[in-house]
Amino acid sequence: MKTFFRSLKRQDGFTLVELMVVVAIIGLLSAVAIPNFRKYQAKAKMSEAKLQLSSVYTAETAFFSDFNIYHNCLAYMGYNPHREVFNRYYAIGFNAATAIDGTAWNAAVNSGLLAASCPQNNTVTAALPATNNPADSQVAVPTNQTWFRAGKGVGNQIAATVGYLPVAPNATAVGTMVDQNAMTFTAGAGGVIDGDNTSPTTNTSQLTINEQKVMTVVRNGF
Repeated sequence: MKTFFRSLKRQDGFTLVELMVVVAIIGLLSAVAIPNFRKYQAKAKMSEAKLQLSSVYTAETAFFSDFNIYHNCLAYMGYNPHREVFNRYYAIGFNAATAIDGTAWNAAVNSGLLAASCPQNNTVTAALPATNNPADSQVAVPTNQTWFRAGKGVGNQIAATVGYLPVAPNATAVGTMVDQNAMTFTAGAGGVIDGDNTSPTTNTSQLTINEQKVMTVVRNGF
């Protein structure tokens, strides 16, 4: 019995200093790992924008092959991601427009373009929902729709930036009809993918694509 108690007394434990060192090491590793993990998450979200912009390019290319003109009536072209609004981080499309060349547009109408569905000077509007009501995503989108809102984001300001409130994404990043006479276009995507970058005009994620399929990351957003 005495031998048993002596063995217990000889058992060593961790000192307070050793425990503090371990805690400090864990804190240091966390300080390095967490920001890198957030950046990895943001990069993964950016792949959504690239896929959506590629779809816009495909729609524009097919439209051009039919009518020899680019336009911003995306829903008429067949690009309509509206029903997935609450699953997307990025608003997609054109939120600024210039006058479409009249000669080219008239020729497109003569080739079968529906003028009412894709007018020459199309008004730039965003697809519903204007609220966060999931039922709004089931409402039909007009064929002359030019850009589509995002319903997801990171941080508390998503609804006030590129979300479902009636606030357009950054005009320089989410699409501009550059020069219709030269048959060019620039469509864009804007989204909140990092909680520290929620201002649509200064630091949200913004990408563009043009008629040559050149994709540009205007801002990472993280």
